Amino acid sequence: MIKNYLKIAWRNLLKSKLFSFINIFGLSVGMTCCMLLLLYILSEVSFDKHQEHANELYLVRSENVRFNGEKMDNPRAPAPYAGALKQEFPEVVQVTRAWVNFLENKTLLKVVDSGKTVKSVFETKGCHVDSTFFDMFSYQFIEGDRNSALKDPRSVVLSEDVAKKLFGNTSAINKTINIGGTDGNGENFIVTGVYKDESARSHFDARYFVPMMSGWVGDYLKQGNLDFTNNNMFYTYIRVKPGTDFRKFNEKLPAFVAKYAGKDIKAAGYAKHMSLLPVTDIHLFNKVTDIITPTTSATYLYVLASIAIFTLLIACINFMNLSTARSAKRAAEVGMRKVMGAGKGGLIGQFLGESMVLTLLALILALVSVVLFLPLFNQLSDKTLLVSNFFKPEIIVAFILLAVLTGLLSGSYPAFYLSVFNPLDVIKGRFVNSVSATALRRGLVVFQFVISIGLVVATMVIQGQINFMRDRPLGFTKDQQIVIPLRSEQAKKAYSSLRSEILQNNQIASASGTSYYPGILNPSDMTGYRSGQSMNEGSIIKTNWVAPDFMKTMEFEMVAGRMLSAEFPGDTNFRMVVNEATIKKFNIPLTKAVGSKISFDRGGGVFQEIEIVGVVKDFHFADLHQTIEPYALFPHFGNDLNYIVAHVNTSDVGKVLPFLETKWKSLVPDEPFSYSFLNEDFQKNYAADARTSRIVNAFTVISILISCLGLFGLATFAAQQRVKEIGVRKVLGASVGNIVGLLSGDFMKLVVIAIVIATPLTWYVMNKWLQGFAYKITIEWWMFLIAGILSVIIALVTVSSQAIRAAIMNPVKSLRSE
Repeated sequence: MIKNYLKIAWRNLLKSKLFSFINIFGLSVGMTCCMLLLLYILSEVSFDKHQEHANELYLVRSENVRFNGEKMDNPRAPAPYAGALKQEFPEVVQVTRAWVNFLENKTLLKVVDSGKTVKSVFETKGCHVDSTFFDMFSYQFIEGDRNSALKDPRSVVLSEDVAKKLFGNTSAINKTINIGGTDGNGENFIVTGVYKDESARSHFDARYFVPMMSGWVGDYLKQGNLDFTNNNMFYTYIRVKPGTDFRKFNEKLPAFVAKYAGKDIKAAGYAKHMSLLPVTDIHLFNKVTDIITPTTSATYLYVLASIAIFTLLIACINFMNLSTARSAKRAAEVGMRKVMGAGKGGLIGQFLGESMVLTLLALILALVSVVLFLPLFNQLSDKTLLVSNFFKPEIIVAFILLAVLTGLLSGSYPAFYLSVFNPLDVIKGRFVNSVSATALRRGLVVFQFVISIGLVVATMVIQGQINFMRDRPLGFTKDQQIVIPLRSEQAKKAYSSLRSEILQNNQIASASGTSYYPGILNPSDMTGYRSGQSMNEGSIIKTNWVAPDFMKTMEFEMVAGRMLSAEFPGDTNFRMVVNEATIKKFNIPLTKAVGSKISFDRGGGVFQEIEIVGVVKDFHFADLHQTIEPYALFPHFGNDLNYIVAHVNTSDVGKVLPFLETKWKSLVPDEPFSYSFLNEDFQKNYAADARTSRIVNAFTVISILISCLGLFGLATFAAQQRVKEIGVRKVLGASVGNIVGLLSGDFMKLVVIAIVIATPLTWYVMNKWLQGFAYKITIEWWMFLIAGILSVIIALVTVSSQAIRAAIMNPVKSLRSE
C-alpha cells in the first residue's frame, strides 16, 4: 500500500512540474529559515546549560530603592556578602566572587623573559575571581589543573586564543607575563592554566582570569573595614545543595539583609531587596545588561521565533492553497477510487503521504541550503554557529519534528478536503470547488500578506530607529575623535608630554584626558544633596574626572557659566560643571545655577560641598536606550587619567594615525599603539538593534518571495481554469487590459484587505518594541502607505505576468473543443 502511495505521489509530482516546484521550493525556503533561526534560538537558550552544577548555580542580585522612589537594579554586591551567605545558610555549598574591571576597557599584557619584554598585546574581558571559581564553573582546561590554577595570588589563567596570541603554538604553562593597568598593577604573573573559549555558550566569556587578591581590587580588599552597604561591585555567585528551592531561599534573604546591613542601608537612604537569579537565566535576563558577555532579551527570541513560524506558515499556506485550488483535477481520481472501494482513511493517508514526499524533498533541499547559507547567517546574527551543530541529538530531533510537522500541516487540509468528495457528483461532472474552500483559500492569501506587510513596516520602523540613533545630535562632537587608552603607569605618566607632542600637529584641533568618555560604561556615581535635604531625599549623580580642556575637545554646549579650563587653575574637586538634568533634578533655576552648591556623600559619614561653575546642555553619555540622568564633571590635573581624546580637524583621519603612533612610540616604547574612534565606540551600543534590523530585513524579503510564489501559482491556476471564459470575452471584443483587470482584480481585493488588517496589528507590535528606547521615532502613517503600495505593486506584477499571458492567447485554441 505504502509503495503504491509513493508511486502515485511521484507520478503526480512529475505530472504537475510547475506546481510541484513552487511547493517544494517554497517549503524548502520556509524550512531553511526556520532551521537557521532554530539553531540561533537553541544557541541562545543553551547558555550555561553545560555547567556541571548548572541547576544549583545562582547569581545574587538586588534592587536598591531609594526613599524618594528611585530604583536601581544591581547584579553586584559588596565584597563581604559571599562569605556571610555561606556562613548563614547551610544550603549554600560554595560561593565565589568575580570583579570585572570597570575602570579600564583594555589591559596591557606583556610576555616577559629574563626581565625583558618579548611581546605585548592589549586584551579585554579580564576578570578577577576567587580561587573557588573553577570549583563552581566548568571550564575545559587544555593545560594546567583547574583545581589549583588560582591558588597563587600571582597566577593567571588564559583562554586558548590569548595563549596563542602571546606564545604561539608553544606551551604557555609556567611562562611569565606582565599585566598592566588596574588588573595587575604592572606586576608579573605566572601562567598556570589554559582553557577553551566559552563565547558560544557561557555568559562568563572571560579572556583571562587572575586571583581576586591581585591588582587594584586586591589592594582594595586588603584595606579591610569592608561593609555590607558600599562598593557594590562584586558579582557574587552561590552553589546550593541539589533540590534547594531558590524561591523559598529568596524568602529568607530579607532577614539576612536586615541582620548584616539593615541599619547602614537605612542610614544611607535606601532599601535593598535581594534575590537569586539562576545562572542559566542570566543570558536572557534583560535587567542584567552584561557581565562579561552581553545578555539578550527573551522578547528578542520571541520575535525571531515568530518570524520563523510565520515564514514556514506562508510556505505551508502556499501548499494548501495550490492543493485545494487544483482539487478539481484530482476529483475524478478520488471518485474512481471511492467507486472501487477506497475508504476515507485510505484517501487521507494517500494525500498525506504525497505531502510527506514533497516535504522530504524540501527537507533535503533545506539541509543543503542551511549548510550553504550558514556563513551568511552568521554575519547577519553575529554568531559563530557551526555545521557540526547539526549532529547534536537535540538538533537532529528538532529538524525531523520540523519536517513531520510541516508535512502534516501543509497536507492536512487538502487531504481531508479531497477525501470527502461525493463520487456520484464527480463522475457526473457536477463537482466544483466549494464556497468554503474558496473562502479559506482567500483567507490564507490575506494571512500571507498580513505577515508580509507587517514585516515591511517593521523593517522601516527598525531601520528608522537605528538611523535616528545614529544621526541624533548627542550634545557633543562624536566624529573625528580619536580615543587613545592609557593602560599602564608608564602611559599615564606620559599623558602631559604626549598631549603636548600631538598638539604640534596642525591637523589636531585639541586633545585632553578623561576617566571615561561617552558611549562606554561609566560606573562612577555619588549621592548628592541640596542644602536642607535629608538623607532620604538625595539623588544619584553620575560623575567623571576630566582634564581641564576636555569639554572644549568634546565641544559641549554651555547654557550657563563656563567650562572647566586650564585658564582656571584654581578649579579643584570643590568645583564642577553639571548637565541640565542635574539642576532639574535638584530644582535649581538655570539663572541661579552658577554658584549653587551640592553636597556629595563620600561614604563613612563624610560629605563634601561642591560649587557649580557651569551648566552644560544635556548630552548622551549613555546610548539612547537610556534617559539622560544627572551628570557632573570634575576637574583633574594629575596624570592618572584613563584616556586621551584627540579631536582631528580633517575628514581624512587616517593621515593623522601614523603621526600619533610615532609620538606614542617615542614616549611609551614598550607598549603597542592602540586607538579607537569615539563614534564607532558609541555605535557598538546598538549592535543588538542592528542585528535585529539585518535579520528582519532578510526574512522580510524571503517572506515576500514565498508569498509571491504562492500568488504566482494561484494566478497561473486561475488563468488555466478560466481559459475558455477568456476566449469568449476576447471574441466578444474584450481587450488585453480588460482581461488583465478581470484576473488581477480578485487578488488585489485580498491584498487591500490584508493592508487594512495589518495596519493596526503592526502599529501595536512596533509601538511596543519602541518602548524599549528612551528616545525614539514616531511611527508615521506614510510607513503603512509605502508598505501597502509596495505590496499592491508586488502582487500586481506577480499576478499580471500570468494574466497577460492568458490575455494574449489565441482564442481559437482555447475554444476549439467547443
